Amino acid sequence: MELDGRVALVTGAARRVGRAIALRLADSGCHLAVHCGRSVAAAKKTAEECRSQGVEAEVFECDLADSDEVGGLIPRVLTRFNRLDILVNNASVFERMAIGEFDLATWQRTLQINLTAPMMLAHSAHSALRAAGGRVVNICDIATLRPWPEHLAYVTSKGALDTLTKALARALAPNVNVVGIAPGVAAWPEHYNLETRERLTARIPLRRAGTPEDIVAAVHFVLSAGDYITGVIIPVDGGRSAV
Repeated sequence: MELDGRVALVTGAARRVGRAIALRLADSGCHLAVHCGRSVAAAKKTAEECRSQGVEAEVFECDLADSDEVGGLIPRVLTRFNRLDILVNNASVFERMAIGEFDLATWQRTLQINLTAPMMLAHSAHSALRAAGGRVVNICDIATLRPWPEHLAYVTSKGALDTLTKALARALAPNVNVVGIAPGVAAWPEHYNLETRERLTARIPLRRAGTPEDIVAAVHFVLSAGDYITGVIIPVDGGRSAV
């Protein structure tokens, strides 16, 4: 798919991987709908950097934990840009929840943001995406292959997102490609100390942590050159899923 002139919505585009994806798409000529939750100032900076590359960019604040707000996001984007070619479901929450720490509110919030919001956005956008011959990219996680028992809500939501990715690929075919990108370590959680980071890096065959740029490269490939790729989850993990 030729990216120049396309319109992309990237959720969670204020910081980290989402920001890097937005900037790479802007560099490729895409106009950007920069979604954020509470990080409005950071999202405005992302949008400003996108505009500096000669494209249009606008911030769309939306609480993905609020179904009413999620339901209004795509219509707002379409009103502003009059089209939508690319949906990147990047935003997620990552909170600890071991079996003894189960909390229903946290469980429901995690599934709402990590799973239900991507489904709602795909539903709201499906007509525009079909008309554009567009793409959906879901940012998944290789943790679903070896689920972490101390993050039960997170790994459950991401496992369901894997399934949703494959189901949407069939539901939106043949007009829209739907692909999952599953990072290993792409950007360390801020609370991971040096010892934890070194221990986890030692398990990676390539012996280094990934970077947001590694994920961005995979997303860009799928969007720009993945015309015959749909319904799969692509690991970008330094070989961790092969061990």
